[in-house]
Amino acid sequence: MLKKLRNLDFAGKNAIAGYLFISPFIIGFLVFMVAPILESIRMSLSEVNLNLTESKYAMVFNNFTNYNKVFRVDPVFNRLLTDELIKMVYTVPAIIVFSFFVALILNQKFKLRGFVRSVFFLPVILSAGVMLGLEVDNSLLQDMQQLIAESNAATSRITGVIERLLLTGGFFDSFLYYIIEIVNGIYNIALTSGLQIIIFLSGLQTISPSMYEASKIEGATAWESFWKITFPMISSLILVNMVYSVIDYFVRSDNQVMQRITDTIGKGDYGFSSAMAWSYFIIVIAVVGVLAAIISRRVYYYE
Repeated sequence: MLKKLRNLDFAGKNAIAGYLFISPFIIGFLVFMVAPILESIRMSLSEVNLNLTESKYAMVFNNFTNYNKVFRVDPVFNRLLTDELIKMVYTVPAIIVFSFFVALILNQKFKLRGFVRSVFFLPVILSAGVMLGLEVDNSLLQDMQQLIAESNAATSRITGVIERLLLTGGFFDSFLYYIIEIVNGIYNIALTSGLQIIIFLSGLQTISPSMYEASKIEGATAWESFWKITFPMISSLILVNMVYSVIDYFVRSDNQVMQRITDTIGKGDYGFSSAMAWSYFIIVIAVVGVLAAIISRRVYYYE
């Protein structure tokens, strides 16, 4: 066995090292997650009857009744899902563009570059569970939010005046509306772009400076070098960040579908909530698969 390991090529050794690094997650998933996942699938296909006095529950198989209720009976789930899918279409690209632009800036040489990089990494820390809970439970922030909500919505928004000037009716109203929504949500975009910035920055630092030197000698402009060198070399990380951003968007704490599932669990309707959760999971996986298939066709892998 040891002899076979020694005879492995570089790629094989890297693969083994990768499996060793993810082995704690694999073991933890098999020990702690497989059983609850299977139980959740059973609940989604059953009517769950709670016995609060004995803290137990009984399941009666009802085929796909819960799933039929999710898509054909419940008037809220489909509407919330459609709203979130539409928001994802313009929010995720905005996150990718913002993080890529910031990474390009942070990759330049300037004073206090390390400090500025740490500032842009703060959203990763602030979006962690404890810090996010402190932000949500902060009474001062809640009072400020209530004050803004009670004021005139049009004048309290940063782009309120511009919005009134631009949205006067016309063909481009829908497009401008989404642009304005992105501008108004710049805080949330910056808050969820920390990890993507780090990934893009690490990718930019792997590009050999000799490639830019050769292109400069050949007379290429900075704009041409960006599209011919930087963008193709970083395209694989665009795919990684796109997949991460889509999944992160769909599991955020302020996601309306996630809130709907959580509220249903709180009401004790475990069968219906499980069906919603699995339906949501399948839809998210389908969206990620379609996007990955489309983007992967344009990915350039440097050898």
